[in-house]
Amino acid sequence: MKAAVYENPGPPTVLRYADVPDPVYGPQDVLIAVEAISIEGGDLINRRTTPQQSPWIVGYAAAGTVVAVGENVMDRTVGQRVAAFDMQGSHAELWAVPAARTWPVPDGLSMAKAAALPISFGTAYHCVIAKGELLAKETVLIQAAAGGVGLAAVQLARQAGAKVIAVASGSERQARLGELGASHVIDRQETDVTNEVLRLTGGRGANLVIDPVGSTLQASLSALAPEGRLVFVGNAGGGGLNVELWQPMQNNQTLHGVFMGALFERPAVHETVDELLMATAQGRLDVVIDRVFPLREASGAHEYAETARPLGRVVMTP
Repeated sequence: MKAAVYENPGPPTVLRYADVPDPVYGPQDVLIAVEAISIEGGDLINRRTTPQQSPWIVGYAAAGTVVAVGENVMDRTVGQRVAAFDMQGSHAELWAVPAARTWPVPDGLSMAKAAALPISFGTAYHCVIAKGELLAKETVLIQAAAGGVGLAAVQLARQAGAKVIAVASGSERQARLGELGASHVIDRQETDVTNEVLRLTGGRGANLVIDPVGSTLQASLSALAPEGRLVFVGNAGGGGLNVELWQPMQNNQTLHGVFMGALFERPAVHETVDELLMATAQGRLDVVIDRVFPLREASGAHEYAETARPLGRVVMTP
């Protein structure tokens, strides 16, 4: 099969389109003929920083059609359309993944959106609802709101009845966030985020802050209301996750770290992703796809995802 692989970590140019052996699926696995691949933030970080066995197929998320099932798999069938998550291997024509990390794709939902949904919306739901416990009429600040998790968080927060303050730059991105439910959009290149949040909330701050950036954690805490909740997830900014904790202790604030990983196999989380897929198929949520590349141009796709500030996810097709 064809796949995008790398031998040594580095910039997008380390990826090459190559022939590799077909994956071997185990008794608990399904083998998927991949139709759409979502480039996730973790894919970019791994490719930049993580030495692996050679050649290594990067990639957390894809969707496609099941072409084989392991002997112990009872709830997936050949010919079924599924979205899938695993820790590596999605940047390929075939992908062997545990059946427990797959979800049936509802009729009417495109494979591109199905591929991009589990990580972005599953993570956003866990941050906003499960950990963030967002309530109607509360105010939530969402950092990096034009990314996959941010766009999902804006929609879920709006549906929860909250006032949504989003952080994003660029008129097109800001307009789209408004369409999806943001009450206010702050351009950090033009406005101090903390000061603007305090102004919009009458000096109190946001009840909940969702921060997928990492390098903005101190600013997020400064924009948080007393007894508010900060949920930090991932490290898109690539810096250290260092904050001064005296202020949040004095303000009785709560910090939640989220790393989804194996959480996707938990029944409650898995069922939530099923519900989110159905809501998207029914038009109640929208997975925003910025651009689609062929897999043979994986290097260019990674470059675009890293440098072009895409609105939503970048997808590849084999």
